[in-house]
Amino acid sequence: MMNKNIVVIKFGTSVLTAGKKTLNKPRMVELVRQCVQLKNAGYQLVLVSSGAVAAGRSQLAKQCGSSLKEKQMLAAIGQGQLIHMWQTLFSLYDISVAQMLLTRADVEHRDRYLTARDTLTELLYHDVVPIINENDAVSSAEITVGDNDNLSAMVAILANANKLILLTDQSGLFTADPRNSPDAELISEVYKVDDELRALAGGSGSSLGTGGMATKLQAADIAQRAGIETIIAKGSESDVITQVINNDAPNTTFLRFSAPLEGRKKWLLSGPKSTGTLIIDKGACEALINHGASLLAKGVTSSQGQFKRGDLVTVKDQNGRIIAKGLCGFSDSELSVIKGCHSSQIEAELGCKSSHEVLHRDDMVLLEYVL
Repeated sequence: MMNKNIVVIKFGTSVLTAGKKTLNKPRMVELVRQCVQLKNAGYQLVLVSSGAVAAGRSQLAKQCGSSLKEKQMLAAIGQGQLIHMWQTLFSLYDISVAQMLLTRADVEHRDRYLTARDTLTELLYHDVVPIINENDAVSSAEITVGDNDNLSAMVAILANANKLILLTDQSGLFTADPRNSPDAELISEVYKVDDELRALAGGSGSSLGTGGMATKLQAADIAQRAGIETIIAKGSESDVITQVINNDAPNTTFLRFSAPLEGRKKWLLSGPKSTGTLIIDKGACEALINHGASLLAKGVTSSQGQFKRGDLVTVKDQNGRIIAKGLCGFSDSELSVIKGCHSSQIEAELGCKSSHEVLHRDDMVLLEYVL
């Protein structure tokens, strides 16, 4: 069951550096004060902290950090500095913190996902503030989560949180880029992340970080589906954390879905990376969306990519709209043989006994709810 008192707060690099290239200690002091105030009000906190590269940069006289190798080096130097800063500041209030470094592999495999969840739960039980960052020093294109926005959504699911707060250098999502359009208006509430909203989001808003509004929309979309309210707010605002909790600060709030996913489907949504795509016909779309059915071979018209049995695949309709994601019961080579077949024909076509479902409904997450 979701804990109404657990709040995950993500601090972007631009927030922790106050727009500079290195960590801004006065800003971090102020943020810790607000976090302590929230804890004293009865909330449990999980922090997702960017800033390892910025912390590493402050330790080197030579300016660097443009290449991946240099950023990994700076992260290796800065991770210790970053957690030491958080530890020092929270210790002023006699609050213990713990560092957790995560990569996609830690959430992609079910057993490691559960281990990370159990560790997080135990830290909160002992009133320790977990401080989480991607393990940038060893992350690569194959294992990286990609940015701390998406990582924060995964952490919110791991922590079974009620609320995710993304603090950045903007007050939220606007109808246009507020840096270039003075008439841009703040969007206060979002019920669902759609293509129109994605078109409003550009690239990285700052040269200091890796995320932008686009990655925040991805994070909000994941969190919404898991039943977690997500808020984007400006980290430099006075008492922003308290104001966000009291709904007093300018922000964009992504409302949680009314029918959140259960545990295993939350993992499917947040953890594994899709390795292939299945294209299905209209009848299969209707069966999945309107009747909660499993996906059968008869409804599959084609597949793309290479995948094995048990791999996560994306399901699309004939128009390319993403319908679902799930663990596939067949490999891509097997699907090329049985696509369009009735379930009774599968054993004869493959020459062995196998599952009748391409995607079982218990191993599938629907991403579209209305045809």
